[in-house]
Amino acid sequence: MMAQTIYVQDLGLIPYTDAWAYQEQLLHENLQAKMAFYASQKQLLAQGKSTASPLQANTRHYVLLCEHPPVITLGKNGKESHLLAHPEYLRQMGIEYIHTNRGGDITFHGPGQLVAYPILDLEKCFTDIGKYMRLLEQSVIDLLLEYGISATRSPGETGVWLNPDIPHRARKICAMGVRCSRWITMHGLALNVNTDLHYFDYIIPCGIQGKQVTSMQRETGKAIPLAEIKSKWLKHFCKRLSEAIDDDVWAVSLSAAQEMHH
Repeated sequence: MMAQTIYVQDLGLIPYTDAWAYQEQLLHENLQAKMAFYASQKQLLAQGKSTASPLQANTRHYVLLCEHPPVITLGKNGKESHLLAHPEYLRQMGIEYIHTNRGGDITFHGPGQLVAYPILDLEKCFTDIGKYMRLLEQSVIDLLLEYGISATRSPGETGVWLNPDIPHRARKICAMGVRCSRWITMHGLALNVNTDLHYFDYIIPCGIQGKQVTSMQRETGKAIPLAEIKSKWLKHFCKRLSEAIDDDVWAVSLSAAQEMHH
């Protein structure tokens, strides 16, 4: 296989709806490129000519890194009953409440979180959404190990956990929810680094009763620079993706100011 490039943009602190709109824009551009590729392949087939690999499609891989001002989002499978405060009260507290089109239930995003939105063409990698979710989880598990935090998966509960099997000690450190359209991904993960965990009191995180949330700061006893976490997670993510497709994946930084078109 040919080496692949991931274009990385750090959007900084950005409202959730702005980041969502930008993801939709990149998804749309990729879908258009993919449709054009499919059309050209159909034409070649009709002419009795050999077709190209999906790797030849003019789609681009992106990873958007950001933080959001305080916001509670409800996924398309989520239940309103998992919101424990009235939306008007949240608004008065400066917390947005948004219904979104990702998978998963309810979660909180806020400053001090690593939010990563990979927009990948999985047809250039592997067409297995479960495998992709496990890869996302593993990239975070690998990162946490660097800080002496032993994290794992919890069967049937997407995300990254500490002590998931121990009643009253199970705690979630990273939430995940994605959407996939014609094998192009969007949305992604939110890792609590230095997050104010009191915001989670307003929800039943991910709709799972009786389990706590935690952060890297709570587990290590110290604040960790988010810039450090971003670069380390990116390294682990590219390494795991390279292993999964048996080839190199290169992360290339882009200037957010140059690339973003609102």
